[in-house]
Amino acid sequence: MPTWLLSLDRFFPIRYITWIACAIVMLVGAFTQVVAHTGGAWAVLGLVGVITGLRDVRQRRHSILRNYPVIGHLRFLFEFIRPEMRQYFIEGDNEAAPFSRQQRSLVYQRAKGDPDKRPLGTQLDVQAEGYEWINHSLQPTKLASHDFRVTIGPNCAQPYDASIFNISAMSFGALSGAAIRALNGGALRGNFAHDTGEGSISVHHRAQGGDLIWEVASGYFGCRNPDGTFNAELFTQHATEPQVKMIEIKLSQGAKPGHGGVLPGPKVTKEIAEARGVEQGVDCISPASHSAFSTPIEMLEFIAKLRELSGGKPVGFKFCVGHPWEWFGIAKAMLETGLLPDFIVVDGGEGGTGAAPLEFTDHVGAPLQEGLLLVHNTLVGLNLRDRIRIGCAGKVVSAFDIARMMALGANWCNSARGFMFALGCIQSQSCHTDHCPTGVATQDPLRQQALVVPSKIERVHNFHRHTLEALKELVQAAGLRHPNQITANHIVRRVAGDKVKLLANHLQFIAPGSLMAAARGECDWPHNVYKIYWPIARADSFAPGPAAVCAEGLKVALPTVAAGDAVDLAL
Repeated sequence: MPTWLLSLDRFFPIRYITWIACAIVMLVGAFTQVVAHTGGAWAVLGLVGVITGLRDVRQRRHSILRNYPVIGHLRFLFEFIRPEMRQYFIEGDNEAAPFSRQQRSLVYQRAKGDPDKRPLGTQLDVQAEGYEWINHSLQPTKLASHDFRVTIGPNCAQPYDASIFNISAMSFGALSGAAIRALNGGALRGNFAHDTGEGSISVHHRAQGGDLIWEVASGYFGCRNPDGTFNAELFTQHATEPQVKMIEIKLSQGAKPGHGGVLPGPKVTKEIAEARGVEQGVDCISPASHSAFSTPIEMLEFIAKLRELSGGKPVGFKFCVGHPWEWFGIAKAMLETGLLPDFIVVDGGEGGTGAAPLEFTDHVGAPLQEGLLLVHNTLVGLNLRDRIRIGCAGKVVSAFDIARMMALGANWCNSARGFMFALGCIQSQSCHTDHCPTGVATQDPLRQQALVVPSKIERVHNFHRHTLEALKELVQAAGLRHPNQITANHIVRRVAGDKVKLLANHLQFIAPGSLMAAARGECDWPHNVYKIYWPIARADSFAPGPAAVCAEGLKVALPTVAAGDAVDLAL
């Protein structure tokens, strides 16, 4: 800045020039209005600026506005439009925040039925650490259909033959009624499942008739007594509806594991109140934990009870992995009681559609890879894996994402944000403000009108179909017959520099029965996470104990840990 301008600023702050300019415009406009009858609009505009500046220097909330009257408002304007400006003009195609432009474009193209091919090769850095690919075969297979399915609850009275790609849990209330109708209509068209989220089954879920996975959470919405406890009669009434195919007990979610929630009273509309079985206009509370059970054994007994009340439909639970001993306690309860869930859905700590405190979004809950691998390995080590199906959710939008999760042990994948993109979500990250620009995550009736349900039904169906068609091509290229045949031996990862490893060698997969054998003292523990936490896990409590009883009744003392082992507790 020139010296003369700095000197002037000491006696007359330049930051007030905009405010003074408003006063000049007001005076000139008033003068020309009096003389020539043409400056009235300018006079009013200048007056607004003068009044705004006066208000700015007198208010006590914003320091910027006190020091920079009038012009300081530009700061808040630019801050308001910063996400859009970054997304459209600055962000690179492969910057994931939380989904990259390339990922979103892939969903948009497949949802619209536009070409999704890429010319001139990959935009990814194939030499970067973490780059992955799937090995192909010189003898590809030829598959007749992309409609890959997995049977959940084969021993139930009403097993469900599910698609391996389904809509993850998103409640009515978090999403608009129009968005729910479009998702469910797409699920009906494509013959795949739509998870209700913890907000229960609304009129919008029933409007199209698509298959539902009813999520029952700690608030027991749709099956609760006035005091918030579980109501078996109401549960039976809804669970036996033909549209409901499975029951999913939510223990925790990736967006904010271990955290309850409150839907403020003003947001509890008549429709939301009817769906959840709560009072309209009154705060809707989601407790952090369940009241129907308090121990692993009680939880499995609750699962068995829901299976009976639903008429023999598959019942399982969803959780984001936290304390390993709590998951091991559930596993021990399975061995002790013989009661098994029909399925387990592992939610990744990467978060989801639910808004959460930043600390929970960034630093609570095991990421999907670690959580899924721990659950899969534990069931393998207990010889239970063949009897329990595993689903997963966490940033799954492409066919390769699905293939990779299958390699880690999943039987099927769910996607929430992927299907939101299919509805038209632009990742404005305003889901919690009720100001969603596309009508997806809002209860504002006017904003919801932007979402045309018949058109979006087609897009949801297209995204599902084209993604599975791409997965079919991957499976064929690998020389396989079904995605569930994909293993960690098919995926290669660059670990550092010029070194690459199969996921089977990069990650640890344990042998069938090895955890049972280690608990009996017949072999070493397959991993330190089991060595440290399995002995203190309890079937009768989610709290850790000093000792535990394995399936054979053997007492297992708390092991001593060498200094070199103590740091190796990764899942």
